[in-house]
Amino acid sequence: MTTPYQQQAPQHYQQQGVASYISPIPVRRATLGDALTSEWTKIRSVRSTVWTLGVMIVLVLGIGLLSTVAVGSSGADLGETPVLSLGFFGVLLGAIPVITLGVMTIASEYGTGMIRTTLTACPSRARVLTAKSIVFFVLAFAITLVTTAIVGAIQTATLDGATPTGGDWLRATIGVSLYIATLGLLSLAVGSLIRHSAGAITIMIGVVLLPLVLAMFMFSETLAELQQALFEYSIPNQLSAFYDVSVTQSGPAGWEPLWILLGVTAVTLGGAFLALDKRDV
Repeated sequence: MTTPYQQQAPQHYQQQGVASYISPIPVRRATLGDALTSEWTKIRSVRSTVWTLGVMIVLVLGIGLLSTVAVGSSGADLGETPVLSLGFFGVLLGAIPVITLGVMTIASEYGTGMIRTTLTACPSRARVLTAKSIVFFVLAFAITLVTTAIVGAIQTATLDGATPTGGDWLRATIGVSLYIATLGLLSLAVGSLIRHSAGAITIMIGVVLLPLVLAMFMFSETLAELQQALFEYSIPNQLSAFYDVSVTQSGPAGWEPLWILLGVTAVTLGGAFLALDKRDV
C-alpha cells in the first residue's frame, strides 16, 4: 500500500520491471518562508555580513562615544543643541558598510555564478528578490536600531544639554534605522540592476556624497537654486533632519526624508524585479 507521500514510478519503468526509488520526504510546493529561510542562512553564514556589519557597529558606537568624550571633556555647553545629534556623524559613516552589504547581498552571487544555483532551487525570481530584500532590511534595521539606541542612551546620561523628547528619541532611533535600512535596500536594488559589486557600490557612494560635494563647489549665482536643491536633498542633509540639525533652513524635515527615500527605493526595486524577470542570468 502506498502512502500519500509516495509517488508512482513512470509507467514504462513499471512495465519493464525496473525498480524505482520512492522518497519518504513529502513533496510540496516551495513557499516564501522557504526562500526566507534560505536567504537568512546565506546572509548569516558569509564573512561579508560579519565584516560589513561589524565595521558599521564600530563606526556608529566608536564615533558616537568619541564625540561624547570630546564634548564632555571640553566642558562645552550644548545649549539648545540636541544631545542625540552627536550620533549623526557615526551613523553617516556607518551607512557606507550597510550600502556595501546591500549590494553584495545579490551582486556577489552574480560574480560567483551562485545566482544560477539560487534560481534553480527557487525558479520564482520575484520570490528570490523578495526574500533577499526582507531578510536584508530586517537585519540592517535591527542592527542600526540597537547601536543608535545604545549611543543615544550613553550621550543622554553623560552630557548636559536639552533633554530629548519622545519624538526626538523616535526619530533618532527608529527613524534613522528605517532610513539606513531603506538606503541599504536601495543599494540591493541597484546591485540587482548592475549585477556588479564594485560598480554598484561606486554608484551608491556617488548617490550619497556627490550631490553635497557638487553643491559645495557651485559658486556661480546662476546656479544658486540648483545648489540649494542639492544641499536640501543630499543624503547627509536628509539624515541630519532626523536629529534636527539640518544644514539648511528649508527642505525635507521630520519624517519627510524617509518618505522620499521610500519612494525612490520602491521605483528602483520595481525596476530590479522587472530586470530580474526578463534578463538571463
